[in-house]
Amino acid sequence: MSAIIVTAAMLAIGDELLSGRTKDKNIGHLADFLTLKAIDLKEVRIVSDEQDAIVSALNELRKNYTYVFTSGGIGPTHDDITADAVAVAMGVKIEHDARAMKLLGDYYKMRKIEFTPARQRMARIPVGADLIDNSISVAPGFTIKNVHVMAGVPSVFQAMLDSLEPNLVSGIQMLSKAIDSTFPEGTIGGPLADIQKNHPNTSIGSYPKFEKDKYSTQIVIRARKQDYLDNAVNDVNLMFKQLINSKNALEHKHDPGT
Repeated sequence: MSAIIVTAAMLAIGDELLSGRTKDKNIGHLADFLTLKAIDLKEVRIVSDEQDAIVSALNELRKNYTYVFTSGGIGPTHDDITADAVAVAMGVKIEHDARAMKLLGDYYKMRKIEFTPARQRMARIPVGADLIDNSISVAPGFTIKNVHVMAGVPSVFQAMLDSLEPNLVSGIQMLSKAIDSTFPEGTIGGPLADIQKNHPNTSIGSYPKFEKDKYSTQIVIRARKQDYLDNAVNDVNLMFKQLINSKNALEHKHDPGT
């Protein structure tokens, strides 16, 4: 097991995301993927197809997290400016990469499609970057320093992530335990906050449900060590036991037969 905590951020790029024309499907997939790798996804941002916005967000995120994953803006059209923005953020030139040109040239030749200047835009890669394989449509993503730049099309994004997976460092696995209760959040909010304060090495979340005219809450406790998890779970269970005893005592006190 790794002895380090690995963190990540995602930068989703595209006017179509902000306008609502395209519904993002990559954030959830990345979150699931990183959880399995024991990498903590700590932040997600969505920015427009504007170079200054991309550069500003990228420079801030890459300083704060182990990895940054971007999606969108590496296609053949004029508004696909992610590669240029990444080059500016990194302070390097951008060129038609020989490796990418061959990959794309061979691909379009095989399909008997003209390798136009617009399609050649997809081979423009910041100098010094490594390519990320794309098993779906060949056009590569790229990695430069701690930034992984990938397509916005979900199937291609997922294929690139799978290609990238062996190169990512895993962190300390997060352990978790879910506890269901019949109490609403309003009842457990106070004591649960006290438990969180007493267990700073854990993350305790409460998730309310409303089914069949009844409120309930699921408590999820997360920690990186089993004893941290076990101790917090014991206190949560004790809290529920005390609430149940208090409820029973109150009902008994108001019983007309007593």
